[in-house]
Amino acid sequence: MSARLRSFVVAATRAMEPNGLDEATAHTRLGPLLRELVAHDDWLPAAFAEPDPVQYRQYLLHCDPLERFCVASFVWGPGQKTPIHDHTVWGLIGILRGAERCRFFERACDGTLVTGGEETLEAGQLSTLGPLGGDIHEVANAFDDRVSVAIHVYGANIGAVARHVFDPRTGTAKNFVSGYAAAVVPNLWDRSADIRATLP
Repeated sequence: MSARLRSFVVAATRAMEPNGLDEATAHTRLGPLLRELVAHDDWLPAAFAEPDPVQYRQYLLHCDPLERFCVASFVWGPGQKTPIHDHTVWGLIGILRGAERCRFFERACDGTLVTGGEETLEAGQLSTLGPLGGDIHEVANAFDDRVSVAIHVYGANIGAVARHVFDPRTGTAKNFVSGYAAAVVPNLWDRSADIRATLP
């Protein structure tokens, strides 16, 4: 089950530069890899797709030892959404199941937020974000009656990045650090069963 995610992690690690990737390069190199990963909904362990009845969950699936990138599953219960927030690093979003609705915002000269458009992503589709190409948004489950799951890749250990949530009326920013919904990550590296199967 973990073979697909392990293959993604290996390929993404090989795509990294020693100090990480810039936004455009990350989107170009990692986009096709993430598209291939979310094209198959047979690899995410159930424990990392478990919704919360109150708010969305962010599960860490892998973090590069140098924190050049991380992979997380975002699990949306019916009708759940984020506050308006930023990331301060590049990101890619791929929908594994269900659908995700995103509203983009831009800062006006007076500091308030101006709506910059909206998109809905369905299973298998990708989007990108980052400080250069649009970093402030609000994300919601597009469904009121089912769970949606997205796989996000960021150019840092996103659960430990100091970011901002924004007051939708005034645009006032408040610092936050998201953390993760679980204290464990999937074990991608135990290939012992596969190797045993090849032994005479």
